[in-house]
Amino acid sequence: MTDIARRFPQNPLLSPSDLQPSSPGLHIACLLNPGVFSFQGKTWLLVRVAERPQQNDIHISFPILNEDGTTQIMQIALDDADLIATDTRVVKYKGIDYLTTLSHLRLLCSDNGYDFYEPEGYPYLHGAGSLETFGIEDCRVTFLENKFYLTFTAVSESGVGVGMRTSTDWKTFESMGMILPPHNKDCALFEEKINGLYYALHRPSSVDLGGNYIWLAQSPDGLHWGNHKCILKTREDSWDSARVGAGAAPIKTERGWLEIYHGANAKHQYCLGAVLLDLNNPFIVLARTAEPIMIPKEPYELSGFFGHVVFTNGHIVEPDGDTITFYYGAADEFVCGARFSIKEIFEALS
Repeated sequence: MTDIARRFPQNPLLSPSDLQPSSPGLHIACLLNPGVFSFQGKTWLLVRVAERPQQNDIHISFPILNEDGTTQIMQIALDDADLIATDTRVVKYKGIDYLTTLSHLRLLCSDNGYDFYEPEGYPYLHGAGSLETFGIEDCRVTFLENKFYLTFTAVSESGVGVGMRTSTDWKTFESMGMILPPHNKDCALFEEKINGLYYALHRPSSVDLGGNYIWLAQSPDGLHWGNHKCILKTREDSWDSARVGAGAAPIKTERGWLEIYHGANAKHQYCLGAVLLDLNNPFIVLARTAEPIMIPKEPYELSGFFGHVVFTNGHIVEPDGDTITFYYGAADEFVCGARFSIKEIFEALS
């Protein structure tokens, strides 16, 4: 397998110990793949912060949000016959799935692209309402028509869907509710309209029929979506054989819309690949990388909360037009940075 990513020598840029928990009684278990954007001359990350109580050898405990915004701690004995806890990320209790952590989104900024800090006066983004009681996760940020669109995974016992909020100043937000119902995630809006329509990549999935594929949809207003079509599927016996999902907003190039996506195999090992979509009709796939362009190989990518993972949903295209600075989650625990050359990605497309 190939790997053309140029990792930051400062990696990991952020670890759980670098931030303070959002409330007493919780600790930060992991930091995950951030949304990325430029604002006020700085590089900003909207980091997914996953928290839970300290664990012990007798119980498993995890927080959930009530509809009124208060936090409830669930505690279950590890020897309870109704508990299935074989995955570090999800447990099943009495037939209901729960996340082992509760995630919110937190803003950090940097003057140089690798030293990040939490600025004063910017709120944490928490889940709100009955459809976000298990938290909000994996935000993509798209700047379109002088407004930032935040698309994120909204999680509750009712399922996993796509929520949306918008902002112009990152201090006040307007909620658009759930724009794509369960089961759906990995939603990334294009950063310009095409023939007067909004476009978004997303990933619906079925446990019984079909698979974890990348779909494309259109919208007249950025809120109501239709004309859904599957454009990218998994490949048998490949690095992306189990699931594929969109990264950040596609990058407009002379050759087409370039999308860096994640893929995983049956062993839940996550790599990054690329796909090129037609400029005027992005339902048309022009090319795709046969091999990944980034694989987990560094210690901080191989070992963590959930190892063998590189996962991105945020980047910035540098002024030279070729360099992509992207930020990614490593091993579901750390935030890291790296760079790609668009030219080198084109050479890997087939």
